[in-house]
Amino acid sequence: MSLVLAFGLTGSASLGSVGCGHSEGEWRAQLARYADLGQRYQDQQAELDKTRAELERLKGELQRMGVDLQSEQSKSGDLQKLLEEAKEKAALLERVKARFEALRKKLQALTEFGLEVRIRHNKMVISLPGDVLFRSGSAKLSKTGEDVLAKVAKVLMSDATLAERYYQVAGHTDNQPVVRTVEEFKDNWGLSLMRAREVLLYLTQVEAGRGLPINHWSAAGYADTDPVAANTTPESRRQNRRVELVVQPDVEEMLDLKSLIDKTAKSSG
Repeated sequence: MSLVLAFGLTGSASLGSVGCGHSEGEWRAQLARYADLGQRYQDQQAELDKTRAELERLKGELQRMGVDLQSEQSKSGDLQKLLEEAKEKAALLERVKARFEALRKKLQALTEFGLEVRIRHNKMVISLPGDVLFRSGSAKLSKTGEDVLAKVAKVLMSDATLAERYYQVAGHTDNQPVVRTVEEFKDNWGLSLMRAREVLLYLTQVEAGRGLPINHWSAAGYADTDPVAANTTPESRRQNRRVELVVQPDVEEMLDLKSLIDKTAKSSG
């Protein structure tokens, strides 16, 4: 009885397979296709994970350089689309990083004079100590300050791409009120702006052999509103008394950064 029943069930299964129009070979082929699709999915997932890791690494490097990037969180969706978006953003970050690195290398010679080249507020900044350029409470360049600026002008003019860039000279003070020159400058706003103006005029004096294009330069005074230290000790206040040459981003750099920010905002919105 058991043998007959077993035979009957086997026969029914075979007839059922034939009745559905699929042979055993076709079922095996279909299973193989499913397995292949599963493997391809796993491969794409691994590639996506690898690209995401590279993206995070590049974002970390830019953040350590001072470039402030909005954090991005990928949402679920089409795997291939996410993969392409991650690749595109990684490539964009790589281009932005390369631009900053190339500019940093061009300005590296300035560090030999004791100046600091860094990134602040997404811009390359050459920081000049205020106490080196000016006497306390004065907007007249000291002899040492003129010597330093002459070296800066020489470096900028020695490279055509640096000479043609746009710059803003930004004056900064500590939080101590102006005393001796209060009638001349009124306050730290006036002092910081006049110091920036003095540096700008010195660097763009054609008759003195410097001749950086004056129409590429502007001056601004920030008083004590943008400190780099806490203003709590003589040393921290000294760090805040400075003049910065801010390298303005060119058109391509601004487009790249704007594109990156816009895409990040859309993907996280």
